[in-house]
Amino acid sequence: MSETPSDPEAERATETDRRRNTLNTDMMQWVSAIVSLAGLGLVAYPFIFEATEAAIWNDTLVGTAIFLLAGYNFVRLSRDRLASVGAASLATLLGLWALISPAVIEMGSDELATATAAGGLVVAVLSAYNAYANSKADTSERTPAHT
Repeated sequence: MSETPSDPEAERATETDRRRNTLNTDMMQWVSAIVSLAGLGLVAYPFIFEATEAAIWNDTLVGTAIFLLAGYNFVRLSRDRLASVGAASLATLLGLWALISPAVIEMGSDELATATAAGGLVVAVLSAYNAYANSKADTSERTPAHT
């Protein structure tokens, strides 16, 4: 029985696929940390700028929820586990709400409206990326999450 050498092109493609589906948890930790800090910013903005009572409640509750969700994913990623796609998706929705809330709720000042919308945009974009990257990561037992 003859042993034929395996196709090096196929081996290279398999290795490339394996590398493509792994997730760098160190980088994703930074993404979660930035989202978490943006959530804290949303909590602080109404106390820095002139704000209505509705804006104070909105930014405080939404910012706290974003901070907790992103913090949860930060802890998961620090333990070399994949982030929760559900938590990142919920943070994305809350970021979208923060983005449009100045058009729905009287904020009290243009500065607060701008800061809230900008914070919401940062949260929405980074959380959506976090959810997407973690949903596409290879969860096989053979492929490590940390590269």
